[in-house]
Amino acid sequence: MGKYVGIIAAMPEEMEAIKSKMINTKELDIFNLKFFEGKIKNQKIILVKCGVGKVNAARTTQIMIDKFDIDYIINIGSAGSINDDVEYGDIVIGKYVLQHDFDITAFGHEKGYISNIGVKLESNTKLIKRCEYVIKNMKENNYKCVIGTIATGDIFCTSRKMKDKIRTKFDADCVEMEGAAIAQTAYLSDTPFIIIRSISDSPNEENQIDFNKYLKMAADRCAIFIENLMNAN
Repeated sequence: MGKYVGIIAAMPEEMEAIKSKMINTKELDIFNLKFFEGKIKNQKIILVKCGVGKVNAARTTQIMIDKFDIDYIINIGSAGSINDDVEYGDIVIGKYVLQHDFDITAFGHEKGYISNIGVKLESNTKLIKRCEYVIKNMKENNYKCVIGTIATGDIFCTSRKMKDKIRTKFDADCVEMEGAAIAQTAYLSDTPFIIIRSISDSPNEENQIDFNKYLKMAADRCAIFIENLMNAN
């Protein structure tokens, strides 16, 4: 039968963009989560909406791994740019992911350090190479695809000061609220992962407005990238 690619989104708009690319879809209810089984191209897919934040993300990831025969996990969705060269609608593929709000500096560790893991988790090398292939072969468009670093925290970042602090400390390209939790859970369960985000906002006084305005565009661009990635399988 072959293994599934697991795709996790946090929000309904992000999930629906992926679901629109799927065929032969059926719904499965597990622990109050709605999983959607289907295909993109010829690849078997399990899709789920985890909800916002690290706990929701980690819980959903572990349930997916426990209940389905997963080859690898992709987390998709929107993010806020903290790199001035990364703009609205651009895609960031997280070669590295980290938790910018994890802090045990009181014990002599650097900010973001997690015991037995370190500060940054690295996405699966083969999946990064597959993303590089997709980027190289995508048709010309008006947005960039960047392979970089994604910072996760349980906060919707609206502060320019916080943006600059995270950028300076971690050399990250964008911030969001689930990716590193999904990555850590997958890593601890020996499941390959990759985090793919499209920019919907940039931390400033207007970014709640920006987020609402650009969320659908960000979700749609992630879905197009995933469709191309499944073609590259």
